[in-house]
Amino acid sequence: MSLKYQTEAVNRDGSTGTSAVRDGIAVAVSSPLNPDRDVSATNPEQLLALAWATCLNATARTVVENKHRTSVRVEVELHDANPGPGYEFHVDAYLSVEGADAAETERALAAAHARCPVSKLLSSAATVRVHAESYQGA
Repeated sequence: MSLKYQTEAVNRDGSTGTSAVRDGIAVAVSSPLNPDRDVSATNPEQLLALAWATCLNATARTVVENKHRTSVRVEVELHDANPGPGYEFHVDAYLSVEGADAAETERALAAAHARCPVSKLLSSAATVRVHAESYQGA
């Protein structure tokens, strides 16, 4: 396996302050559980949703050979861990393919989910699910 790309993110403040990519973006972060949170800041739930939506849709576009528009939306929920302690994410990704029927969309989803690097990281988690749905264009 040859290295294709590498990056590094740093957070020194936990759920307040800033998370940053070395030589890249810096984003304000704020815990969604903090009643005084900065609503203009982001959080791990949003970052996970963005990362997976971007990666899964880019992979889906490759799977359909850019012949159809695709859309991915990701929902991330924060729950108390079961069993505890702490918390856990419940994550659902929804893929739609313009002009595709349900079976075609399911095939594209299966192929994209099997190939997407973020999906590979998440796929063994019991609280992660993928779904095909009718096309949700802009």
